[in-house]
Amino acid sequence: MVKIVLIRPGSTEFDEEGRIQGTLDVPLSEQGRREIVEAVDALRGQGIQAIYCSPCESAEESARVIAQALQVKMKALENLQNLDQGLWQGMLIDDVRTKQPKVFRQWQDRPENVCPPGGEMIDDVRQRVLQTITKLAKKHKDGVVGLVVPEPLANVIGCLIRDESLRDLWRTGIGGAWESVSFTPGVPTASP
Repeated sequence: MVKIVLIRPGSTEFDEEGRIQGTLDVPLSEQGRREIVEAVDALRGQGIQAIYCSPCESAEESARVIAQALQVKMKALENLQNLDQGLWQGMLIDDVRTKQPKVFRQWQDRPENVCPPGGEMIDDVRQRVLQTITKLAKKHKDGVVGLVVPEPLANVIGCLIRDESLRDLWRTGIGGAWESVSFTPGVPTASP
């Protein structure tokens, strides 16, 4: 069983404006940089042995800061790419809520049944993420790894590992926030 410390990157201007980022490459804001520096102190006691991250600017910058502070290696993994939200990317969440209220409600309640126009289905994301964390679990066995991934991917991974249903994928997480979950391939469990 591997312990996964699921870490949200620091905030970007898109987060601060309530915009949908998806796979768009947006750098950390000044606030986001401060959030990651603050998160490092709390992460020191987690025993993280390696950091893996989404291949986007905010996750990579956050992962670099954390890895350097913890003196561990970091690596960006393509399969940890954020959910492609197609034509919604760059839009304000409030604009989607106003202009597409029915689809917005479906996305909030049952996101696995909705594909953003030109985007990616949740089941496809789950498959690539499950494949990746299973490989990491085998590689690190009883170790501890940090995954620096943006929302909504962090929510998808957390729900997948805990075997929970997805809801409200656009909730705004706090930049630099983290949670620890244990993962054994084929056995979803939550840890305190």
